[in-house]
Amino acid sequence: MGLFNQIEGTQILSPSAAWGIVVGSFLLSTAIAIVAVLGGVGGGVLFTPIMLGFTSVDTLLVRSTGLVVAMFSGLVSSGPFMRRGLADIRLVLYCAIPIIIGAMAGAQSAIVLSEAMGATGDAIVRLLLGLVLIFIALMFIFGGAKTEYPQPKRVDALSQRIGLKAAYWEESLRRPVSYQATRVLPGWLLFLAVGFTGGFFGLGGGWAVVPVLNLVMAVPLKVSAASSGVLLALGNAAAIWPYIIKGALIAVFAAPWMLGQVIGGILGAHILARVKAGFVRNILIILLLLTSVKLVVRGLETLLGLDIPLL
Repeated sequence: MGLFNQIEGTQILSPSAAWGIVVGSFLLSTAIAIVAVLGGVGGGVLFTPIMLGFTSVDTLLVRSTGLVVAMFSGLVSSGPFMRRGLADIRLVLYCAIPIIIGAMAGAQSAIVLSEAMGATGDAIVRLLLGLVLIFIALMFIFGGAKTEYPQPKRVDALSQRIGLKAAYWEESLRRPVSYQATRVLPGWLLFLAVGFTGGFFGLGGGWAVVPVLNLVMAVPLKVSAASSGVLLALGNAAAIWPYIIKGALIAVFAAPWMLGQVIGGILGAHILARVKAGFVRNILIILLLLTSVKLVVRGLETLLGLDIPLL
């Protein structure tokens, strides 16, 4: 992480330092993508907290790049599902509306906060992000088990009117599985919040999209996973625009992270078949908790003017 501490303010880097940052970014992005694929989350969930917690890179630059990382992570992971026809395009189009609105509102709010409050705003972002990470880690620890083929007890009138129902071929059962999405209004509101959180913190929304689709809207797990990658790509692509207009996205910095997501996503998919899911899940929880503590500490140090010798 020492390489990235050279990126602060408008400091000019030597060619060797710049190349070191590019190579370091690629290697770290590859590692993040592997862990993200194995843990079933988007790359932005790990990238943004790690960079904000352990480096001095500008927070807007980190968050804009985090959205690029999350977008590419979603695209890479959703490719196999799309080829098998598992993604529900009608469902994606319905859920993309609140995610895009929330993501753009979140990104614009992040820029306004940074301009208005400066270092204090950055400290607030780190503190809030640390609390969000603790929530995500607790969701992994105590969250209810996902349902492979949820059967809603009733379908509300709005869901029936919209008619988000379809079928897909389930290879393990050797038969088609039909489903009907329900509770579409609560799902829409939750996606609005997920989009805002992802755009504001630069996380993407991979940690929340699948649970909302599967547990709230009663969409089968495979369809939820397939549709989530497309949803993340759409939402993150929209959220990036306010950062681009602000000039907070630097292509030279983002490019190695994008490439690392592609390579790491492919490697992670191959490794996934050979490791125990529980082991990877525990590593992911530990990473989230450690990073959340570091973020909270850095936020409190700036806000309170203290030096907390913890991490």
